[in-house]
Order: sequence, then structure tokens, then C-alpha cells
Amino acid sequence: MSSALAGKPVRLWGDRISARVRGRQVVVCAALAAGLVVVLVLSLMLGDYPVPVGRVLSALFGGGARLDRFFVLDVRLPRALLAMAIGAALALAGAIFQRLSGNPLGSPDIVGFNDGAATGALLVTLVLGGVSVSAPLGAVLGGFVAAVAIYLLAYRGGVHGLRLILVGIGVSAILTSVRSYLITRADLSAAQGALAWLIGNLNALGWDQARPVLIGLACAVPVLTVLGRGLGLLEMGHERAAGLGVAVQRTQLLLLLVAIVLTALAVAYAGPIQFVALAAPQLARRLARTAGSALVTTALMGAVLLGCADLVAQRLFAPTQIPVGAVTLVLGGAYLAWLLHTERRAGRA
Repeated sequence: MSSALAGKPVRLWGDRISARVRGRQVVVCAALAAGLVVVLVLSLMLGDYPVPVGRVLSALFGGGARLDRFFVLDVRLPRALLAMAIGAALALAGAIFQRLSGNPLGSPDIVGFNDGAATGALLVTLVLGGVSVSAPLGAVLGGFVAAVAIYLLAYRGGVHGLRLILVGIGVSAILTSVRSYLITRADLSAAQGALAWLIGNLNALGWDQARPVLIGLACAVPVLTVLGRGLGLLEMGHERAAGLGVAVQRTQLLLLLVAIVLTALAVAYAGPIQFVALAAPQLARRLARTAGSALVTTALMGAVLLGCADLVAQRLFAPTQIPVGAVTLVLGGAYLAWLLHTERRAGRA
């Protein structure tokens, strides 16, 4: 039986919403959700002003000392939620790109969508002198322009996975050279800020940045839920999916749009954080032991990964905070080494 059809069918609201649920997947999701709560509580407790868990809970419900509420609700909570939301958004975008391309390397940070969003934001900031509102808009527009260019260049009566990746790598190289040129033309302080942002950074971010990402993720998830059935059927092959009533090209295009929006939202405020979109879908599928997309597991995995990475970035060299992108680069390198080792043991590399 195809993985897309495995599991127990569950129907809600008179068959308006249906899904297939596997026992192991439920257990993995519950474990990841519990891990997410632990990471959130630790993120709210630890810092230069430590707050014990009892006072954290009191502050979350509006009680406790004013200083506790300030650090928990105004400083640490928005950053922790922002890290988890960006991790979930990148993981979902990575899962979509990897399933559509049929290649585990087909994540947005490999095929150039991250670079498009980052280049758009830098163009607005360094060339147009944008303000805080326009840089995220530049990231969204840059992501869309890069996506359209990659899609059109890769389109030959459809979008083949390997061609999409190769075209994306080429466009990514061009965009990297554009960013390097922009930085060399900028003044010293602006260039230093741009380089720090390009690593991927959550330092000094608060509710002003967290709200748009949380709202965007909340809007994208229902759309992705509706399109999830089409994504699952596309994994069976385009011909089979078309035979089961899926409008292949339209579904591909809508899924790409959702993935681009999720990527642009993440890059707009935190910079191009690497490896989360690449690793989270693969780790989620291995834990759940499914060949399908496992979108809920993937979103939770991405949130846990970036939540943990941000906690490490804040506390590893405290009181100095390092960019979270530096931590994900180290974790990503370890993940690739482990992946290569397992593939060699399996005789696939």
C-alpha cells in the first residue's frame, strides 16, 4: 500500500475534513509537542534575570512581580514564539519543496528561494534606504521574483525535480553575487549589519516582528491543510494523481506559493537561517517512519529545532549572544555528516 494511503482514516464534520492517522505518528507528534513546551519554559526561565518556573507560570497568567512580567511577557516570550514559528514555517516550506521536487535536497535554502528573499530585503535596506516595514516587503517580493524566475526557467511542460534544483542552484549563485556587490557598495556600519543579518539572527526581536510571522503562519496552515491531500497524492506520481482527480499543475503552483510565503515570512525578520528547512522534514519522516509528507510532525520538528538552536545561541557564551544561524549551521553540518554515514551504511552513497 502506498504511504499516502497508510493509516487509520479519521473524518470530521461530516467528511468535510478527513485524514489518515498512524499510531507511531501520533506518539512522535505528542513527544515533539512535549519537547516544544519544555524548550518554551526553559526559554522563559533562563537569562541574565533568571525566573523560576513557578514565577514564569504566574507571569504568563498576569500575576507576579512587574519585573517578572516584563522579562517573561515582553522580552522572552515573543522571541521564543518567533523562533518556533519561523522554525515551523521553514520546515513546512522545506517539506513542500522536497516533496514537489522528489529530492531531499530540494529545500528553499538550497534551490534559491531563501536567497531571493534575502536579496530583496537587502535591496530595500541598502539601496532604497527602507524602513522596518519595507524590508519584510522587499523579502516577500524578492522571494516571489526568484520563485517565478526559477519556475519559468525550470518549466518544460511541467516542473521536474532535478531541473528545479539545478536551476535554483544557478539562480542562488547569481543572487549571492548580487548581495556581495550590494554589501561592498554600502557604508561600513550598514555592511556590518547586513552581514550579521545574512547569518540569521533573532537578537533584539520582539512582538513587532513576532506578530506578523505568527499571523502569516496561522493563515498559511489552513490553506496547506486543504492542499495537503493533493500533496499526498502527488507523491504517488503525477499520472496517478491526475487519474484520482488532482489538477496537477494548479496544485503544484498553489503549494509553491504557500511555500514561498512561508519562506519569505521567515527570512524577512530573521534573515536566511540555513538547514532547518533541509533537515526538519527528513528527521520528521525518519522518526514517524513514513514516506509521506507528515506535515504536522514536520512543523513540530522545525519549531523544536529552531527553539533549541535559539536557546543555545542565547546561553552558550552568555552574556554574549551569537546569531542563531551560526548554531543551525553547526547542527546542519552534523546532520549532513550523519546522513552521509547512514546512506553509506545502507549502500546508497
